[in-house]
Amino acid sequence: MSAQMQVPAAAPIVVVMMGVSGVGKTTIGTLLAERLGWGYAEGDSYHPPANVEKMRAGTPLDDTDREPWLAAIAADIDRWRAAGQGMVVSCSALKRRYRDILIGGRPDVRLVRLAGNEALIRARIEKRTDHYMPPSLLTSQIATLEPPVPEEDAISVDVVRPPGDCVAHILSALQGDG
Repeated sequence: MSAQMQVPAAAPIVVVMMGVSGVGKTTIGTLLAERLGWGYAEGDSYHPPANVEKMRAGTPLDDTDREPWLAAIAADIDRWRAAGQGMVVSCSALKRRYRDILIGGRPDVRLVRLAGNEALIRARIEKRTDHYMPPSLLTSQIATLEPPVPEEDAISVDVVRPPGDCVAHILSALQGDG
């Protein structure tokens, strides 16, 4: 078997990795992109400086803060789709309306929800030294989270498993095996 996996022709060209901070979007997303031979985009890099400073200060973002961030990611999703460029992008996408901005009307964009118990995720955040998101904001993210509904056809992954196992589960689902 080759290092890169192939997905069926009708498969998505963009995969959005969603979940609260610390759930593993970057770790699992970069591994998935590598396995698919696709590019990876870090959703946090789309935040305007004011959003980063707000989060660094421990203040949760509101819908108004998130709008330009989501619009920028959605614009790149459309650019990647137009170019036929396979991409994995991370984005918390906590609410259904946020996911609709990113995925709505785009049948070739697939949602992957990463989820885990709060204690595991909090421990991960507390170990990070290179991120502006303080552990104190996890509670507000969990409160804001609207889990995907069946119509969103999200691939759900419990991140208690090692990252490689999570990627294998996602690849299987993308290939139509689960």
